[in-house]
Parts: sequence; C-alpha cells; structure tokens
Amino acid sequence: MNWYSGRRVRSVAAATGLAALLLAAAPGVASAAGAAGAAGGNLPPLQPRTDDLTASYRSCSEDVVYVGAAPELRAVVADSTEDNAEGEANRAGAEFEAWWTDGDGVRQQRAFTTSPLHSPVTALWRTPDDLPPDTVVSWHVRAVDDQGAVSAWSDEAPGHTCRFVIDTVGPQPAAVVSDRYPDDDSTWHDGVGVHGSFTFDSPSEDVVEYVYSFRSGRENRVRPAEPGGPATIRWMPERSGVHTLQVRALDRAGRSSAVTTHTVRVAEGRSPVAHWKLDDPAGSTTAGAEAGPVLRAGQGVVFGVPGPSRTGLTSAVALDGRGDSHLATDAPVTDTDGTFAVSAWVRPAATGTPMTVASQDTADGGSAFTLGALPADDGTAVWSFRLGTTTLTGGSLTAGKWTRLTGMRDGEDNTLRLYVDGTAVATGTGAAPVGAPGAFQVGRARGEGGARWRGEVADVRVWDRVVTGEEIDRLASRPAELAASWDIERTDDGVVPDRTGTLPLTLHDGASFTPDDPFDALDGSSHLLLNGTDGYAATGGPVVDTSESYSVGLRVRFADDTTDRPMTLLSQGNADHDAFAVRHNPATSEWQLVVTDGSGPDAGTTVTSGYAYHNSWGDEVVLVFDDAAGRVTLYVQGNAVVTAEHTAPWSSTGPLQIGRGHTSGGEWGDHLKGGVDTVRVFRGALTEQQVVMYAYLF
Repeated sequence: MNWYSGRRVRSVAAATGLAALLLAAAPGVASAAGAAGAAGGNLPPLQPRTDDLTASYRSCSEDVVYVGAAPELRAVVADSTEDNAEGEANRAGAEFEAWWTDGDGVRQQRAFTTSPLHSPVTALWRTPDDLPPDTVVSWHVRAVDDQGAVSAWSDEAPGHTCRFVIDTVGPQPAAVVSDRYPDDDSTWHDGVGVHGSFTFDSPSEDVVEYVYSFRSGRENRVRPAEPGGPATIRWMPERSGVHTLQVRALDRAGRSSAVTTHTVRVAEGRSPVAHWKLDDPAGSTTAGAEAGPVLRAGQGVVFGVPGPSRTGLTSAVALDGRGDSHLATDAPVTDTDGTFAVSAWVRPAATGTPMTVASQDTADGGSAFTLGALPADDGTAVWSFRLGTTTLTGGSLTAGKWTRLTGMRDGEDNTLRLYVDGTAVATGTGAAPVGAPGAFQVGRARGEGGARWRGEVADVRVWDRVVTGEEIDRLASRPAELAASWDIERTDDGVVPDRTGTLPLTLHDGASFTPDDPFDALDGSSHLLLNGTDGYAATGGPVVDTSESYSVGLRVRFADDTTDRPMTLLSQGNADHDAFAVRHNPATSEWQLVVTDGSGPDAGTTVTSGYAYHNSWGDEVVLVFDDAAGRVTLYVQGNAVVTAEHTAPWSSTGPLQIGRGHTSGGEWGDHLKGGVDTVRVFRGALTEQQVVMYAYLF
C-alpha cells in the first residue's frame, strides 16, 4: 500500500520545481537544489536508469518483451548524497506503476511502492496475478527517499517506457529432419567422422530459439533467422552406436515446448579409401593394397626391413632419399578439395633436410599437400603438414625412432590438424582447398626439390572423412608386451628362470632366497633376499631398449633394520651410469626416480623425488617411460608418486640390475636391504589401469 497518493507526490514535485525556477530567476539567488543543499535541506533522489530496469530478468528496451507469467519488475534506485550531513545514511525506495488498455478501451493501472532502504538498492515488485495475458502492459518507476521526495519517472528524458506481454501459451514441439542421419528405427547410417545436418522447425510462429543436446550431454542453442523459422545445425558423430538427439523449442517469452527425441544409429567410420601396409616380401616391385590402387616402387625402395614393434606389422620399406627412392600410384586416391586424412608409421634416418612421407600431385607439377618433416631454425627438426600455402609444424623428431604421423583437413571448417603419436600438436584454420588430380606419392613431393624421405615407412592410410581423435590415438597405440618375468622361487643353482625361458636372472654375492614359507613370502613360497652391502641379481644383458617406451616393476619389502641411505631397487644402464634407476631413501621416506640423457661421461642426470607411505608387508613399485609423451612416472601401490620429463632417452647396453645401481661417482653401490619378488619388464608403456593390475597382467 502507498504511503501517499500519486497526486500528492506529483504536487510536491511540482512545488519544488516551481520554487527552483523562481530562485534561479532572482538576481544573486542560488538555485533551489543548491540552496537546499547549502541549508541542509533534502534533495530529491536520482532518476532510475532505464538500463537498470528488468521484467523477469529481461532488460527494458524500446521493444516489447515477452514473459511467461506476471513478471517480477526490478529497478535500481538511489538517493542523492550531495546533501548528506556527516554520518547520515541515504535511503531510497521505488514507486512502480503499470498500466494497459482493456478490451473495452478503458485504461487500467496497478501501482506498488517499496520501503526505503540504504541506497543504491535493487527494488522488486512481484506484479499481481490479475494482469491480463496477451496484452501490452506499460510500466515505469521512480525513486522515493525516506522524506517523501521523489525523482523523475524512469521514462522521462533520457529514458523510455518499458513494456511487456504475458504469453501463457507455450510453443509446439519441433520437428527434426536429417537427410544423412534420419530416425528410421533400424537402419544404420554412415558414420563416424562424417558431418550431417539436422533441421529443427516448430509450427509456432513465436519460436526464437532451439535448445538441443546429444545423449543428454551439454545443452547447445541455435536461433532461427527470424521468429517462427527453422534452424539447422551440423553434427559429426565421433563414436558409433545409438545416439539420441533431444530438442526443445523456446518462444520469445522463454516458454519451452515438450522435448522432441530423434534417435540415430551411427555405423563405424568408413574404411580408408587407400591402405598399404608396405609389408611386402623383400625384392617386391609393387606394394599390395588393402584398399585403393597398387603402389609402384622405384629402384631405391627396399622391402622387408623391420617394422615398428608391437603394431602387428611384420615389416616395412626403407627409402634411401635418392632420386628413384619412392612409391607412387597411377591416379589420385583422395579429393584434396574436401575432407581427407593421411597417416603412416615413419622412422627418419636423418633430420637435417626437408623430407616428405606422403603427397599428391597437382595438375601443374606441384603437390597439393605434403606430410613429412622440416628442419627448424634452432637446428632441431619438427613434423609438418602442408596444404597449399598453409603449413603446420609441431613435435620434435629423433632419428631412428618410430612415430605415427597423421595430417588431416576438415573441409567442414577448412581446418588443418597435425598429430604425432596420437596427440594433436598443431591446428590451423582458413586453409584453402587445393585440387590434386595427379598421383599419390610415398617418399617424395613434386615441385619442392623432391624433399625425399630417408628412413623407413609402414602402414600408409588415406581417408575421405574426418578421423576422430580416438581413432588416431588407437592408430598410434603400441600396447605394452611382456619382455621378461621372474616369479622368484628358490633354485639350487642361484639362477631364476624367466617365464619366457630366454632371460635368466642370476644371484650375486650377498643375494639369497628366503626359506620356503608361503606365509612370509612376498609372492608364492619364497622371494629374493638382499643383504644391503653387496647382494644383487642381474640379467646377462639388456632386457628392454631404454630409448623407447618401457615399463618395469617389482614387489619389495624393506628390512626392519634397513640403512639410512638411498637404496636402489632397479636399474639398467652401462658400465658408467644408469639409463634409469629407482631408489628409496628410508631416512626421508622418499622415492627417487633417476634418468640420464645420454650414454657419455658428461650425460646429464635428473633426480626427481616424491613421498609415499609404504607398507610394512611390502610395496608394489612400477616405473613407466612413455616415449611419445616424453615422460617417466614412478608408481607405488598404483599411485603416481614421481613424474618427470624425459625427452633424451638412450639405448643402454648393460643388464637389468635388481638391488643395486651406480652412485654419483660412477661406482656400483646403493645396495638394497630387503626382499624382492614378482619382477616384470614390458616393452611399451603400461596404462594407469594396467599399473593398478600390474601383478595380474600376465
């Protein structure tokens, strides 16, 4: 209920304005506001700004806003502070007015005034439920201070009148139409990596937005070009299976329609349009195709060389980088104007010159794209993918190391991407399409001095669709495989057989077995016992190539009277230092991970430490080196304790050592005092899930 009538307030305001005009007209007399301020009188509050007015959180504008029910009107009001005495608080409330013309042409009005509060303050009026629907309701507001003085109305200059319409009828559900991905009950449609369109269209003429989501995921929004019109989105499935699209139409009042559900059955991604394993027998003159045309081999191509391990490929081709060292088709294999992807396993023999893994010829004797390697300004080399005048580079390369290299153009948004070992290392946009009606080349590019490849190549694939990140990651996957396993049980000759039968583990000096006691053994009925002074066990030679990904682990129980110095659990290196070593320092309860960046006497050594509680009955310790990520991680009881960068691995020639490693002076030392069991070594990096299941993998 108002404290005073609107007429009384307007009369006071008029009298105040008249007094101000008379004072301003008299010579030597100050204005009313100035005189009131100087005399300690009351100044009117400030006019509310139109920009600070909302109806159910919809901003006041020159246009009518639509709301779904009688709205909450909000306004920011403030009293003037110029006439405040020291310590005086300024307070303000708001007087709202709303009016409309009913069906009989009669003006109707509602009003509400809030109590004054410390200003500035956001005043709120929850309008009554009897406001008529589908009718333009106008409203304005003015500020009122605690002495009854009022501001100008919000729609007086420079403001404007606010208006709203209560829309009580929600929109009708949207129809969903897709040519590529229709909802047709049982048909599976192509497919992963292929873009398709969905058009939403509600019969309601006041729909201004559609809200949609796939598989109840994050909601997205799209607006039609004009109210009531259709809206179209593009979508590319990244996984096969049944996908559910849910769509709601929103009208201008924010009301939502019922949900329309559109179910899509997406097939696996299309197979490559061209695929050559390059594992043909030595002496071959052509490369057989899993898909696409045959590749003709030049005289400088050697078939039958070793391929990348743990990939299922039996062999690869070697290219010597000379004039006739390449393979080519007689026709193009992909449309480089659109979406395409090219991928291969590659092993460079050099890094100092530009080299091409794959390309496709243009009509003018050049190459539309090249996938390969470039030397960088700082002397290092990087992988590259070029289309036309756009070149992406990223990820360093090392001579002699196998890498899965993938380049892709998404014609949907003219985006280029370069992947190295399954990881996106560079992305570029705005790459213009380039036609390439000529031959597909492996090992060279036309028009660039040849830029011939020197090294090995295997498993070249070409697609005419987007290859998803998950697919590229699978292509680059080289699952870990068991290299050696020792379930340490007592033997009479002090030699523990490898489960594979090829790498025995020999006990040395103060190394022995525990008595056969299944209740005391770490695993089985016995385990290795090391005395902490000279006892250790070792293989006759290296177990894994430490220049590539590997994993090694064991179970350990430290002696009750163990030393207060670092003790080495595992190591492999050469006569002078370790390529890697895993240590534990009982004095600080720290685990230490040691790696070196070369085999020479001046090789840098990195020691990284981390804390982890260890169990009195034994710990499971696993070291994982991921060459693709350039990272080495130490896990204790399945938890990552230490992680460090390791980007300069080297191939160690020495045996795997259990219970000792090199000291800082290069001598053997840091012997372990305690028990060891379940020693396993893997070629390749175990996943985090595999580390947790370490003892049960094989």
